[in-house]
Amino acid sequence: MPIYTAPVEDMMFLFDKLRNNKNYNEIEKYKEVNSELVKNILDEAAKINQNIILPLAKSGDENPTILENGVVRTPPGYKEAYDKYIEDGWTSLSCDPKYGGQGMPKTVSTFFDEMLSSASLSFKLYSELSIGAYNCIHHHAKEEIKNKYLPKMVEGKWSGTMCLTEPVCGTDLGLLKTKAVEQSNGTFKISGQKIFITSGDHDLTENIIHLVIARVTDSPKGTKGISLFLVPKFNVNEDGSIGSKNGISTGSIESKMGVKGSATCVLNFENAVGYMIGTKNKGLNAMFTMMNLERIVVGIQGLGISEIAYQNSVSYAKERKQGKANNSKSTDSADHIIEHADIKKSLLNMKSIIEGERALCFWLSQQTEVSLNHKDEKVRQEASDFVSLMTPVVKTMFTDMGMEITSDAMQVHGGYGYTKDQGIEQLYRDNRITPIYEGTNSIQAIDLVFRKLVNKNGDIINRYLDMIKNDTNILNEKIKPFVEDFNTNIKILSNFTSWIKEKIQNSKDDASAACNDYLKALGFVSIAHAWIKVLEVSFKDYDNNKDFYEDKIQTAKFYFERVLPRVENHFKTATTGSDYIMNFKFK
Repeated sequence: MPIYTAPVEDMMFLFDKLRNNKNYNEIEKYKEVNSELVKNILDEAAKINQNIILPLAKSGDENPTILENGVVRTPPGYKEAYDKYIEDGWTSLSCDPKYGGQGMPKTVSTFFDEMLSSASLSFKLYSELSIGAYNCIHHHAKEEIKNKYLPKMVEGKWSGTMCLTEPVCGTDLGLLKTKAVEQSNGTFKISGQKIFITSGDHDLTENIIHLVIARVTDSPKGTKGISLFLVPKFNVNEDGSIGSKNGISTGSIESKMGVKGSATCVLNFENAVGYMIGTKNKGLNAMFTMMNLERIVVGIQGLGISEIAYQNSVSYAKERKQGKANNSKSTDSADHIIEHADIKKSLLNMKSIIEGERALCFWLSQQTEVSLNHKDEKVRQEASDFVSLMTPVVKTMFTDMGMEITSDAMQVHGGYGYTKDQGIEQLYRDNRITPIYEGTNSIQAIDLVFRKLVNKNGDIINRYLDMIKNDTNILNEKIKPFVEDFNTNIKILSNFTSWIKEKIQNSKDDASAACNDYLKALGFVSIAHAWIKVLEVSFKDYDNNKDFYEDKIQTAKFYFERVLPRVENHFKTATTGSDYIMNFKFK
């Protein structure tokens, strides 16, 4: 079984030292969320993830969820762990106190999401969609629906899902067949089939609240005729108690490459009672409240799995002896592999990406809170634009880098990495879904290029680039070499941006073929921006904690010397165009 120690020190560094965001600090309700409180929360989070949830990863992989006589049963230990999980209040961490939540900001809950992803992604998925469903209901449902369903969801007694995909439609939701027939009492009868539904059915909670997109019988075809419905597994009585079974059944559970402890279900809806959420025919707008949050959370999954893969790689490299290192002074017949240059390079690559991603994620969590809670509408809108811009970047970069890092972790472990003994191959398999679900990474790149760079609110990408350029006006001489590299790559990204804007207008195939490269270039620069903020603190406070800050400086040096140059490569390959691609004839 893999080892795992929650990176609380690094998380607290970010919370203590990178919280100097003026707009975030102006949010009144979070002014009492201080370092002592956050440290206590993270310490307790570390305990439950390391001691109770981590062992579930192997259990769930070896004893997958099963469908037995119409009942979905989770792996051994899941139910007991989940009961402890909700007893300690982890489902309510970032929820509204009005419904029983603790009201913590995303700057705190994001850290917990990472820990949980590291410990067991399969287990995490049972509560993750619940938070997404909670947010969607909280933002779009009527008060009577909120009061009836949210308290139990916040408590964790009830869970939630997101039901979009059907056999006939994946990304193209306009093709959906699920129907909603309005009843005289204002409810709807929902009929259809949904597939690939994460946590679609299980035995962990008393009820499951499905958010289902469907088409009302008199609605137009395509995405303009989609509405959103709340459809509970069990009907809920007026007093809030569990009532009769609704018209929902589980057809099957998918047999998957990874995350085997998570129930990925085919759900059949047969005249199931549903309640419309939001406005008729505007269901996608409401559902995107859940989907956009989920895309960021999926990025955090990639980060969490990368962290545990890195930790185990370092531990193994310190123990495994093989070959003599260059300039070795040891009298032993072999040295620990961590002494070999290529292994050190691989480990530093992991570390520099992971710590940069964590810093970027902390910045994004601040922007998210500003977009939701700042008193100034213009400030909220700008933060919202930045969150919208960075959502596909975080989802794609963190999960793609997760594949790179888990693959490298297997390589560090050698033959043992390929066996099940060490648990490293499971991390690779579990992470492989993250670049696929919640919109494949290629779709995220297309979304970024064609919808997020420039929109109704103006030229978002140039505003973002101007913002990060302004953050390099730093006086400390020691940081100047990093800033020079950073500015060089911002210039490359700016040229790439101009090129792609032009191609959107006159050669969409060129732009489409460049989408993934552009997203990666923006991602590497965004992570570099996060590193600049870390370096600013590291040089300023160096004498207060020399070992910690020296580690940060050297890790950043690797990122700027070895990782950031990928930006130029993506630019060069993308700007070769697409004719030689589109004109190729496959036999």
